[in-house]
Amino acid sequence: MMHIGYTMMTEQAGPRELVGHVVEAERAGFDFSVISDHSFPWLPSQGHAPYAWSVLGAAAQATSRIPLMTYVTCPTFRYHPVVVAQKAATLQLLSAGRFRLGLGSGENLNEHVVGRGWPSARVRLDMLGEAAEIIGALFSGEYVTLHGRHFQVDDARLWDVPDTPPPIGIAVSGPLSCALAGRRADLVIATEPKRELLDAFDAAGGAGKPRVGQLPVCYDPDPDAARARAHEQFRWALGGWRLNAELPLPAGFAQATAHVRPEDVAENVPCGDDVDAVLAAARPFAEAGFTDLALVQIGGDHQLPFLQWARTTLLPALRGL
Repeated sequence: MMHIGYTMMTEQAGPRELVGHVVEAERAGFDFSVISDHSFPWLPSQGHAPYAWSVLGAAAQATSRIPLMTYVTCPTFRYHPVVVAQKAATLQLLSAGRFRLGLGSGENLNEHVVGRGWPSARVRLDMLGEAAEIIGALFSGEYVTLHGRHFQVDDARLWDVPDTPPPIGIAVSGPLSCALAGRRADLVIATEPKRELLDAFDAAGGAGKPRVGQLPVCYDPDPDAARARAHEQFRWALGGWRLNAELPLPAGFAQATAHVRPEDVAENVPCGDDVDAVLAAARPFAEAGFTDLALVQIGGDHQLPFLQWARTTLLPALRGL
């Protein structure tokens, strides 16, 4: 049985609202929560991008049971890996052991702001591997010095270290990232229910480790309203990973998806209040072998009705997958 999670999507709600939503998600019975880590929304219509780590600190204090996780943090451009390690260790302490650190190679949308350029995907993945090595070493509480291809670390140490370090997850999309995750990660992250990704992760050393997916939904008692909202705020997702990693600004995503129709989005995102449609979209993740699936409710102003529906109707149905 998959664990069902809730997504705090920083692109579509402000910081106080996000904390309130995860409190309600805990009350609704979700098994875990994740948060995106952005400096920009995907589309101007989403309208938000608060600092995820401040939200996580507040969420750790406002909740008592629900696990927290970044989905995902890029530890190579906006943040140095030493800083990520310190943030993650602190969050693990604040949450009393409820935190998992999800890492990825990033998107130009969020990382271009520090002016370090945007290298090829292969270079970005190499940077991610080096960053994961640094973070894991710092979780030991010992001094770390490393002069690598991409990062310099001089006598770094974490002084507040949890007894149990945060598990590290790595997002994958192809063979190279799966191999890295199998070597370095405690869990794997993927947004598509592709069995071949999990098989490659297992072959590289990931067998038996958790695997976390994500599924967007747009709940609304009015299916037409749901389709319109999904189109307005989530059509960017149809561009695919290669496009989504490269465009630098929300205006670019708006332009790139100008010809995407509401019905195109509805073919990929369950829209309305049909539980069976959500089950049909979630089932491929279960069949592929995912252990965890985080739901994204589209629309920052439509979280509380979704959470009520999830508590009474959706979560009991998903428990049967």
